[in-house]
Amino acid sequence: MKSDIHPKYHPVIFVDASTGDEVITKSTLTSRDTREVDGVSHFVISTDITAFSHPFFTGKQKLMDTEGRIDRFRKKYGK
Repeated sequence: MKSDIHPKYHPVIFVDASTGDEVITKSTLTSRDTREVDGVSHFVISTDITAFSHPFFTGKQKLMDTEGRIDRFRKKYGK
């Protein structure tokens, strides 16, 4: 195997932006925010949708349209 070709693997906390739920795992992603958990420094990464907030997993339809994208789409293609 070739050495030094694989990305660095770090402890990470993924935070769901809409519910605040957290998942502690490992990933190649990094961020500027860090948090100490059990003496180990984790990168904190905010995500828009996770299994805690996705309609498929929750069984609830939740529509977040902050920029009016749906209205623009309906205006353009609603005919």
